[in-house]
This record gives sequence, C-alpha cells and structure tokens, in this order.
Amino acid sequence: MSLWTKLVNFVEGVDDETDLKDLHEEELRIASAALLINAGSIDGNFDSNERQKVKALLQRRFELSADELKRLFQEATAEERNAVDLYRFTKVLTRELDQDGRKRIVEMLWEVVMADGVVDEFESNLVWRVAELIGVSTRDRVVLRKMVEARLAN
Repeated sequence: MSLWTKLVNFVEGVDDETDLKDLHEEELRIASAALLINAGSIDGNFDSNERQKVKALLQRRFELSADELKRLFQEATAEERNAVDLYRFTKVLTRELDQDGRKRIVEMLWEVVMADGVVDEFESNLVWRVAELIGVSTRDRVVLRKMVEARLAN
C-alpha cells in the first residue's frame, strides 16, 4: 500500500490501525530513500556500489527486512523520479528529525556519493543543497565529508 493510499485511508478513517506516527515514519523513510537514490544517480550513473550503499544505509537506519527494503527502494525510486525539486523530501526531514538526525542524513549522502570513488560537482552540489534545506551548517557538512573520507581511506 502506497503512502498516498495510507494517508487517504487515515483521513477517511477507513484504516483504524494506521496512526499518524506510522504515516510520519513511512514518509521519513521514503524522503530519506529518495534523496539517497537521487545522490546515487545524479551523475547519470547509478552503479552497483552506489545502489548497494543506499540499500545498506536504509536497511541499517530503519531496521528493514529484505522485503521492506525492496518495497521502500521501489517506492522511493518512483517518488524521486516524479519529484520536481528536493523540497518535498527535505521538508519531511526538517519536520521529523532533530539536528543529529539531519546531520546523519548528510553523512549518509556523502557515503552514497563517495561509494563509486568519485565525487563530481553535481553530487557535491546536491549534498550542499540538501544540507542547506534541512538546516545543517556548512561547517558540519564539511566535517561530515571529511569523516566519511577518512573512514573510506582506512
């Protein structure tokens, strides 16, 4: 069941088991996944390293089963493809996450864009734009990049 269907059912009172917390969590998952997928594909080449990194990060962050991960990846891919801008995803992150959670998203974005060993200008620009939209400072964005680079160098 898509997020939109869950939301309509919730508003109409059709699905008593769906509560607002579950809807917000699902929205957070999709927004996070869509941004990570965008980071992996923005350079025109969503290679297997980037794809696997996105899946591993999502599975670890949201404690997903293989089936849940597959469904989330498919739904987020469709959402990302249909998005006209980043705001529809970043507004969810800003609303749902505290500052530490937002910084974790920026760190995850760096992990994805560095997964293929090359950070191009489109990828770097995407991380900058997302960080700005979710209120992560330039200083924190740079520190997170250096942390990920150091981790990958070992």
